Amino acid sequence: MKIPSQIFGTLAAACMMAGVLPQRASAQVSTNDFDALKKIVEQMGDRLQKLEQTHAQDQKTHEQDQQVILQLQKQLGETQTAVTNAQQTANTVAQVQSTYPVPGASQGPMHNVTLAGDAEVQFGKTAGQHSAFELADFAPIFLYRASDDVLFEAGFDIMLNNNTDVNGNRAPGSSTSVNLSFATLDYLLNDYMTLEAGEMLLPLGTYNERNAGWLNKIPDDPLVCDDLIPGSGVGVQLRGAIPVGESGQMVTYSAYAVNGPSSGASNSIADAGALDLAGNVGDTPNWHANPSGGGRIGWFYPWKPHYDFELGLSGQTGAWSDSGNRSWSAGVVDAALHLGPNIEVKGQYIDTWVETDDIGKIDPKGWYLQAAYKLAGLGLEMPYINNFELVGRYDRENDDGLFGGGAGVTKTDRYTTGIVYYFSSTLLFEADYEWWVSHGPSPQPFNGPGAPTSFVLQLSYGF
Repeated sequence: MKIPSQIFGTLAAACMMAGVLPQRASAQVSTNDFDALKKIVEQMGDRLQKLEQTHAQDQKTHEQDQQVILQLQKQLGETQTAVTNAQQTANTVAQVQSTYPVPGASQGPMHNVTLAGDAEVQFGKTAGQHSAFELADFAPIFLYRASDDVLFEAGFDIMLNNNTDVNGNRAPGSSTSVNLSFATLDYLLNDYMTLEAGEMLLPLGTYNERNAGWLNKIPDDPLVCDDLIPGSGVGVQLRGAIPVGESGQMVTYSAYAVNGPSSGASNSIADAGALDLAGNVGDTPNWHANPSGGGRIGWFYPWKPHYDFELGLSGQTGAWSDSGNRSWSAGVVDAALHLGPNIEVKGQYIDTWVETDDIGKIDPKGWYLQAAYKLAGLGLEMPYINNFELVGRYDRENDDGLFGGGAGVTKTDRYTTGIVYYFSSTLLFEADYEWWVSHGPSPQPFNGPGAPTSFVLQLSYGF
C-alpha cells in the first residue's frame, strides 16, 4: 500500500522548519507555537505507523487467501479425477455385466417372491349337535414381482375335512381339500390403472377382497355375502385409484368382465336355487357364451388420522342359464366408518334379480351391519383389558323363494356378539355367540332347527 504524497510533503516541511527554528526562535516563534507544531508532527508519525501496520496486515491476509485458493483448486482437480475414474469404471462394469452375467447373481431387488396369508383353528357347537374342533385352515398367498410393472398373485385355501359319501353321510377318515381362491397376473399400466387377468376376487362391495380370517373379526361370513353374490370369477379387470386434492381423498374404480354364474340345463327356479356363482371357468362344455360385466366405484374420505369414511357402489349383470337367455344381476352398496383407532362401523346392502321360466323374476336381497369397539379407547392403564375388542353384527336375508324352489319365502335374521383378544396385531383369539330367527322352507342353518344358537371359538394368525 502506498503512503499518500501529502503526508510526505508535510513531514518534509516540518523537518525544514525544525532546522531553521533554532536560529530564529527568539525573534519569531513562541514556545506555544513550537509545541503545537511538534504535536502535529507527532500525530502524523502515529498515523504513518498505523498505515504501515494496516498495509502489513493486508499483505498477510492476501497471502493467506492465495494459499486457500491454491488448496481449493487442488481439491477440485482431485474430485474431477475421481469422478472421471468412477464413470469409466461404471461403464466398464456395465459392459462386462451385459456381456458376461455373473453366475448366480440376483436379477434385481424387484425380482422376488413374498409369502403372506393366514391360518385358523376353530372350535364350535351348534344347538342339537356335538361340540368339536370343526376347522383347520391354512390359506397361503404367493406374491411375485417380476419387474416394476408386472406382478403375479395367487391365494389357496387348504382345509382338513371329514370324509362323506355321495349322499353327504359320514364316511371313515378325513381328507384335505385344496382350493384356488384367486390367481391373477397384474400389469401396472400407469400410476392410476392396473390390468388384471385370471381368477379374481370380485369387487362386489368390499367384503370379498377383505375377508381373510384374521382380518374378519367374526369367524363366519355375513349371510348375504355367502348366499347371494359370487366371491370370484375368471376374466379380466381394470382397476385403480385417482387422488382428489392433497388431503388424502381418492376415488377408486374397477370394471371387469368374467364368465359369470352358471347352473343346470333348464331355466327353472330349482336350477336358479343351485346357482354356482363362481363355478363357470369355461371348461368343456362351456356352459354359456355370454360373459357377465360389472364394476365398482368408491369414494374414500379421511379428515384426520384414524378418522375416515368410505362409500362404494358396485354391481354385476349377465346370463346364468346354460342357454344364455336368462339373466342374473346384483347391486351392492357398501360403507365403512372409522372414528379414531378404536371405533369401526361397516356394512353392505345387496339386492339381486334372477330370471326364471316357471315363476318369473325373483328378488333375493339382504344386508348386514357390523360394529367394533376396542377397550383401549377407555384410556385405562390395564394392558390385558386394552387388548380386548367388542364386536357385534346383524344379518338380514330374504331369499324370495330362491332356496325353497319357489315353495315359499325364507326370511332370516341372525344376531352375533363376541370379543376379540389381540395377542399381537396379527395373532387373534375370537369368541362369538350367534342366534337365528329364521322362517320359511329353508331356515338358516340348513341342517339345524328353526331357531338355532351356536358359539364359535377361533384362533387366527395373519402373516
